[in-house]
Amino acid sequence: MNVAFAGFQHGHIEYLYTVAQEHPDYNVLGCFEKDVETRKAMEEKHGMVFNYATYEDLLNDNRIEVVMIGDYFAARGALAIKALEAGKHVMCDKPICTELDEIDEIEALCQKNNLKCLCMLDLRYACYADKAKELIENGAIGEVRIIHFTGQHPLCYDTRAKWYFEEGKHGGTINDIGIHGVDFIRFLTSGKNLTKIDYAKSWNSYAYNHPFFLDCGQFAAEFDGVQVTADVSYASPSWTAGVPTYWEFNIWGSTGMMRLSLKNKTIELYTDKQEIIEVGEDPKKFLDELKLELSGETTKLSLYNILESQCQVLKLQKASER
Repeated sequence: MNVAFAGFQHGHIEYLYTVAQEHPDYNVLGCFEKDVETRKAMEEKHGMVFNYATYEDLLNDNRIEVVMIGDYFAARGALAIKALEAGKHVMCDKPICTELDEIDEIEALCQKNNLKCLCMLDLRYACYADKAKELIENGAIGEVRIIHFTGQHPLCYDTRAKWYFEEGKHGGTINDIGIHGVDFIRFLTSGKNLTKIDYAKSWNSYAYNHPFFLDCGQFAAEFDGVQVTADVSYASPSWTAGVPTYWEFNIWGSTGMMRLSLKNKTIELYTDKQEIIEVGEDPKKFLDELKLELSGETTKLSLYNILESQCQVLKLQKASER
């Protein structure tokens, strides 16, 4: 499958590039990046070849089947729309976009042109994902009633991409980080959707030199009868600290509860007894499942699920800014 990359403004897309280079079913035809400093950094770090002078040049290459997008967040929606208009499938780092009307346009173009716009929502592939979903579906804790999750990240003020701290480019912390958690609870609960927003707030707490950057986010909402609360703030002290609040989920059912820990790679199950289930390493299947999706099969990368998750988290983001 022939692919090309547009934008390297986040480390996630670097990871996808390296995986695509190594995958036997993918042929990377080239890259585009408008920022000179980023191009130089990627050339030195990965030996990337930036053979497209403009994004239009990339889209005009009839060999390309999939455009993989990793520009700054607020630019991604327009890039995805242009790719779909040009008849290309899209694989995007999260979030896909920062505005609700972009989701409507992306969905319409996918339907009109029989294309896919998919996203790197990797919590669906986390070490605990499949086992936790199996336990829930088999009634291990009864009917799911309450979920609380934390997805706290370190701000990394000195090393994070500079555009995070430029007005109009980020688009919101709930959309940035919270999309993983929203998508994952929809995965665990077989597609329960946002039905009510009780509370959503974004505020500045750690990016002290940039008060416009709302680096913290929390919300309380209902997903088809399941009450969900979350904190997705840039509040973690560092990556190396290994704090437990990096993608920890506590799930209460009618007969028990479970705790999912990415740090410990475990599922703690509590009913009338305690059971600790070790779940090992994360399976990495993005590109395998992308190929299956584009061949007509339904995978964890399902177009419907991705666009629904993006739409719902954007509603939470917009509510937090009122």
